[in-house]
Amino acid sequence: MRVLHAVRSDAFAGVESHVARLARAQVSAGDEVLVVGGDPRRMTVAAGPGVRTLPSTTVGDVLRRVRQWAAGADVVHAHMTAAEIACATAMVGMETPLVVTRHFARGRGSNPLSTVVAAAAGRRVDAQIAISHYVADTIAGASVVIHPGVDSTSSTRPAREREPVVLVAQRLEPEKDTDVALRAFAASGAAAQGWRLEVAGDGSELPALRALAQALGLADSIRFLGHRPDVPDLMERAGVLLAPCRIEGLGLTVLEAMAAALPVVAVGSGGHLETVGAVSTAALHPAGDVARAGELLAQLTGDPGRRDAYAVELQRVQRALFTPEHQARETAAVYRGVL
Repeated sequence: MRVLHAVRSDAFAGVESHVARLARAQVSAGDEVLVVGGDPRRMTVAAGPGVRTLPSTTVGDVLRRVRQWAAGADVVHAHMTAAEIACATAMVGMETPLVVTRHFARGRGSNPLSTVVAAAAGRRVDAQIAISHYVADTIAGASVVIHPGVDSTSSTRPAREREPVVLVAQRLEPEKDTDVALRAFAASGAAAQGWRLEVAGDGSELPALRALAQALGLADSIRFLGHRPDVPDLMERAGVLLAPCRIEGLGLTVLEAMAAALPVVAVGSGGHLETVGAVSTAALHPAGDVARAGELLAQLTGDPGRRDAYAVELQRVQRALFTPEHQARETAAVYRGVL
């Protein structure tokens, strides 16, 4: 099958990583794949040598690329609203099916004008995929839920070989609730046992979070690492991941932690209920409940055996349910349905 993926972006974050993994799995399954958009260098590396990539920074770029290449594709697959609008516009008069993936638990468009334009574009869509039941239940229209996959690792590093590090890896923006992670770390008492908190990410909340670390008396135990391209390496050595965001569509970082056999303490809401929540011993806490999050963190940091058992269960669930191969098979079924 000839597949054209489109995302209006020159960056490489969660959605672009999603596209790259899916494209690579589709090529492995025998498809011919072109990806329009995403940081050109990083998308090329992540998607692999079998995937052709073309840069597209603006909506106009995507529109021109899709207009040029869509007629030769069996399916066009758009990711996020801007690409959906560009694809729908470019494909007027074409018979090629348009499939979209909805990555976020919110409606199309960020302002009244874009909402109207996106609604019009949505009428051109032949099938809609949601990355989680949480997203599907939030957005308008019928959706097929296909969970994203991440690559499985070959080993499980036991707790005794990991560093006493609690990791947070996310954008430092208000909706991510990073302050909850800092407060939970303080409540856990883990710093007094030699643990430190490492925060990988950047954003507008960084100054406030630095001030909070000082106010909590933990400036010496909390490190702000900034944006890091080596988050998988950080996960390999860390002891626990904190995932405090209550509105994650699914949470690729959590899936990557599960693949790395890294224990996760997460909010019991959003997509986390479908990832960490698939584990019988899930360490989930109510949104914003610092005391319960700190209690769960204390239980894990204080018990290597408990961390190991939980990590093995998380990794087992990831390998069974959240792989790129499974995602590619389910996505192919959607494509067949619109052809």
